[in-house]
Amino acid sequence: MRSRNLFALYKYLSLVFILFICLEGLSQDKKSSLEKSKKKIEQEIAYTNRLLSETKQSKKTSLNQLVILNNKIKKRDELIENINAEIKTLEVKIISNNKKNNDLKKELDKLKDEYARMIYYAYKNKNLYDRWMFIFSSKDFNQAYQRLKYFQQYSDYRKTQAELIVKTQKELNTNVAKLENQKEEKVSLLKDKEKERNLLEQEKQQQNEAYSELSKREKNLLADLRAKEKEATRLQNAIEEIIEAEMRAAAERAKAESSTSGATLTAAELNLSKDFVSNKGELPWPSDKGLVSSTFGEHQHPVLRKVKIKNNGINILTEKGQHARAIFGGTVVSVKTISSTNKAIIIKHGEYFSVYSNLAEAYVKRGELIATLQNLGLIYTNPDDGKTELHFEIWKGRTLLNPASWLSKSN
Repeated sequence: MRSRNLFALYKYLSLVFILFICLEGLSQDKKSSLEKSKKKIEQEIAYTNRLLSETKQSKKTSLNQLVILNNKIKKRDELIENINAEIKTLEVKIISNNKKNNDLKKELDKLKDEYARMIYYAYKNKNLYDRWMFIFSSKDFNQAYQRLKYFQQYSDYRKTQAELIVKTQKELNTNVAKLENQKEEKVSLLKDKEKERNLLEQEKQQQNEAYSELSKREKNLLADLRAKEKEATRLQNAIEEIIEAEMRAAAERAKAESSTSGATLTAAELNLSKDFVSNKGELPWPSDKGLVSSTFGEHQHPVLRKVKIKNNGINILTEKGQHARAIFGGTVVSVKTISSTNKAIIIKHGEYFSVYSNLAEAYVKRGELIATLQNLGLIYTNPDDGKTELHFEIWKGRTLLNPASWLSKSN
């Protein structure tokens, strides 16, 4: 009976231990993921601070400062959410460890109580003469053997019980120490959360001040916007003309290569297109560092409430001296001067095209074969507000695509 009880107890504790290890593993994976995400957000905030310091060299508040502040506040909100998630994860672990501690204490009490009864029984029956008399009074040899075996098993059981008590006590001590560390970690995270909330309030105050000052210069902002819209229109017209010419030339090459009716790409161009598509969502960013300052499509102007902005691609704010780089291998089909401070480079990837504009210098020329991540040109830095911003687009033939769907999520 006692052997069966011991086996059941071992089985129970083993199941509890295995379950705890599984939960602990899942919890550790989530913690690791949250810590990795937290580190990435903190790096992004540090980067926005560097960009902000560049723009603040101009005493006059710029629209660029407001855009960076908006991005910084968004990242700060994400960081606070991340810390909240870490706290919640930790709270679940603390509850789980508290329950485990309580279970271990109950088991320990049970083990100690049973062991005490065994010691008492051993004390009551310690007379060696009585034990031998009990064995020799057996009816036959088999019964004598069973009685001798009983005394041996009982001795082993006591030894095992003592070992189990020591093991359970050790596990309980380890778990109590772990619980204390988790509570300290939670206190630290709560302090971090309070600190980030205070910084968020300060940044929102800066945001309001910048917005208020820029609102007083609506006419200037509107004039700047109209000038940029004209430049964007010139760029779009140039892109459409170049793409149209390239598509006609590609169709001619395909016709000369194959008798297949309606072919628009050569075999090599078709393979390049397939390779480009297979990398969707994993293509490198067109700049080594940066943050998205304007997304694809139509959206509200940061200051002018009644004005909508249409973006054919994305804009990436980066640091002075940064270069535009190719997102995929291909051929330069155009190096176009849009204005005195804006050069645009168009690269063909089969039936796909990538566009890099707002460049001060171009390092490549038409017809040149380009490798992935090759530097294409120096991104222009505005001397008035210190803004360094790359405009980037992706086209499939005559159709505009959202670059965010094609680029890697991490930069």
